[in-house]
Amino acid sequence: MSDGPVRKEKDSMGEMEVPADVYYGASTQRASLNFPISTLRLGRPFIRALGLIKLAAARVNADLGLLEPRIAEAIQRAAKEVAEGSLDKHFVVDVFQTGSGTSTNMNANEVIANRASEILGGERGSKAVHANDHVNLGQSSNDVIPTAIHISALMQLEERLIPALERLQASLESKAKEFWDVIKTGRTHLQDATPIRLGQEFLGYAGQIERGIRRLRHAQEELGEVALGGTAVGTGINTHPQFAARVCALLSQELGVAIQETDNHFQAQSSLDTVLEASGSLRTLAVSLQKIANDIRWLGSGPRAGLGELALPEVQPGSSIMPGKVNPVIAESLIQVGAQVIGCDAAVAQAAQGSYFELNLMMPVAAHNVLEAIELLASASQNFTERCIVGLSATQRGPEMVERGLMLATGLVPAIGYDAASDIAKEAAKTGRTIREVAREKTSLSEDELKHLLDATKMTAPGLDAGPSSS
Repeated sequence: MSDGPVRKEKDSMGEMEVPADVYYGASTQRASLNFPISTLRLGRPFIRALGLIKLAAARVNADLGLLEPRIAEAIQRAAKEVAEGSLDKHFVVDVFQTGSGTSTNMNANEVIANRASEILGGERGSKAVHANDHVNLGQSSNDVIPTAIHISALMQLEERLIPALERLQASLESKAKEFWDVIKTGRTHLQDATPIRLGQEFLGYAGQIERGIRRLRHAQEELGEVALGGTAVGTGINTHPQFAARVCALLSQELGVAIQETDNHFQAQSSLDTVLEASGSLRTLAVSLQKIANDIRWLGSGPRAGLGELALPEVQPGSSIMPGKVNPVIAESLIQVGAQVIGCDAAVAQAAQGSYFELNLMMPVAAHNVLEAIELLASASQNFTERCIVGLSATQRGPEMVERGLMLATGLVPAIGYDAASDIAKEAAKTGRTIREVAREKTSLSEDELKHLLDATKMTAPGLDAGPSSS
């Protein structure tokens, strides 16, 4: 509670004193006192979505003849300020609140109502514009909050994460071309395997990101189906039959994405299945990014006692005690973000299990975690692209080690058989000699045949050049 001037506001439970300089009212003040849990608040993308929903709702209600035009215009102006962020400091309700998000919906209703009252020449608290009767007309927290979750997540994917991933994919594809002629030893089970192009490894990384984007596009399609119009329990009580479809049309036009009223309100309000699916796609992306970041830091390990096949950009000193040490800190940052996103997904999964009868009761924590995951992945992906991938270069370490690779023996199999090739690999490992050196000694293959069979470049493509072994 503020120590400064206060005003009295009233809700259905009676009067409450609220700070004189805030736009919220009695219901929000009660929630602020009831939930002193954390410093977490539903963030800018969510508040933006709420503002846009309230703006479109006022316009549609006026068009339907349900709201006086001057009041509707004032609500639209106030809701636009909410959507644009100028009133963010008046959204004070903790993330850990009523499970339906009613407190946040009323926070929006009260802020818009009081600001709209001012626009009409009235005072805050005057109820010249009423939070419930006017701003919340045709709505319920139970359909507005899940709609705001869907729209905010959809737009954050569209405006933040997918563009960052497209830049990362393009950078990885560029490196794949740059590194295409670098032949190195492949690895499976952390052990030497047959040769591979460094560019092929990066092509694989780019392919992971491409498919991650594809999964997110599908999530966007699902998120575009919203609960608005179901009001309290999905039946649509106290809302005009055309209200939700018209609001969705306005939102689609404003945001440039497809948003439509669900054809089954009962599932839309009683579950968070769609949000959970989107969160699962984010988790999958996080794991993909962790794999890429881990591979790159391992390939850059050393520079003398590690693999040393990549030179990573040197962005900061790596040690407070070891002079000259440089660590793969950008990759490490991305890996940590992946861990956090996996944790966010676990919270969303728990939230999705909080669906009972006609309503999910963990919507605010689901909203917070899915939006946090999107923002973290967007920021970390962009940073990884700019401060790591773009500046990568290949060393000569990979190509230099190819001739010493034991799995070059795989190239001999079509000519001499698996068992004979295995004996050669074992002998090479035991003596420290190369496959080529041992094969000269243990087979009747000519120098030209060995050159052909042990051509590492040819091993990076499909093919079966030699005939089957006669042994």
